[in-house]
Amino acid sequence: MAKKKTATRTRQPATTPATAPAIDIGLSATERKKIADGLSHFLADAYTLYLKTHNFHWNVTGPMFNTLHLMFETQYSEQWTALDLVAERIRALGYNAPGSYAEFVELSSIPEEPGLTEAPEWREMVRQLTVGNEAVCRTARRTLKTAEAASDDPTVDLMTQRLQTHEKYAWMLRSLLQ
Repeated sequence: MAKKKTATRTRQPATTPATAPAIDIGLSATERKKIADGLSHFLADAYTLYLKTHNFHWNVTGPMFNTLHLMFETQYSEQWTALDLVAERIRALGYNAPGSYAEFVELSSIPEEPGLTEAPEWREMVRQLTVGNEAVCRTARRTLKTAEAASDDPTVDLMTQRLQTHEKYAWMLRSLLQ
């Protein structure tokens, strides 16, 4: 009886995993960085406004309670969804999105508002949210101009949409104070 030969396998050396190719989306690294920086400031402003709107939703009182409670909820819910789109655009450009309170405080032009210890009366809430939405608009315009200069149409589109929304919110809020 002949002995069966067993094939011996030689192990191939483990290959190193492929590395991601350099980002080549038609924007230079400098353009991508400038746009991502602008979007980071926008994200910080938008997140701070989101928190303020949510805070006021929880803490509003007075004769306008039901109207404002519902209006603030509608606004913060829409804002929450938009935050993700902005952060994902920063990532698509090859940068990390800011994501901590400390980073948002450093980058934002909108001051935080305490909720636990004090809450302004409803007119002051509406005034602050009007001013906050306008601040977000100014940051969006700056970022939009940077994106336009680089022909970054996705960011231009995103900032145009956010401008439209925050200008509308500012108008609606302001109308309550007239």
